[in-house]
Amino acid sequence: MHKTIAGGLAALTLLAGILPAAAQTVEFTVINDSSYDLHYFFTTPSNEDRWGEDLLGDSGILEAGYQATATIGDGSDQCLYDFKFVMDTGAELIEPQIDICELDSYTITD
Repeated sequence: MHKTIAGGLAALTLLAGILPAAAQTVEFTVINDSSYDLHYFFTTPSNEDRWGEDLLGDSGILEAGYQATATIGDGSDQCLYDFKFVMDTGAELIEPQIDICELDSYTITD
């Protein structure tokens, strides 16, 4: 089962005219190569103090052994992002300063 992670494309369209030219939308593959289902995936530019919305959405789960496309389109022009993964056990994995401008895929492992 391949699940797509999408975030606010309609909102991005509406904001496109007021955002700086450097604002970007970045897509990459998230590979869940762990033994656990991923229940939440949050991101934030590394220079910010609060997490954005869950990229998996209201009913999204990325099951162990599967992959999905993640879209970050929050209007930021930053390349360094922090990732927060919350697994089905409640365990949290925080990965700081991931360069999303150079990212093709990100693999979650045990």
